[in-house]
Amino acid sequence: MLRMKRIIAIDYGKKRVGVALSDESRAFALPQKVLPNDASLLGALKEIIQTNDVDTVVVGESKNYSGEDNLIMKDIRQFKKNIEKETGLAAVFEPEFLTSAEASHIQGKTGMLDASAAALILQSYIRRQENG
Repeated sequence: MLRMKRIIAIDYGKKRVGVALSDESRAFALPQKVLPNDASLLGALKEIIQTNDVDTVVVGESKNYSGEDNLIMKDIRQFKKNIEKETGLAAVFEPEFLTSAEASHIQGKTGMLDASAAALILQSYIRRQENG
């Protein structure tokens, strides 16, 4: 059976960045880890991407109730450019709305909360791709 490449989803935050990966069939989103948002972030993400045979990068797009950019979107847009430059892969935005709150409701507040939020972003992206 032909092995498909994985998708990575990133829930970018000022202090922590949640990371989720798809399974090899690109059907399920699996929380992976939470990384500190520091100078090592891009290198750590590049290593995850290379190690897991990723070909698609999905970044959570943060909007408010009116559909306007949240304050962090300026940082997210710059991060998207940086990850594209670092990995050579095009990154795409996936709308994320209250994913951290939803993840907290599902699992409680744990150290993996941001990774679970990234998994919700990735599952949304996967569903939209399936529904064309």
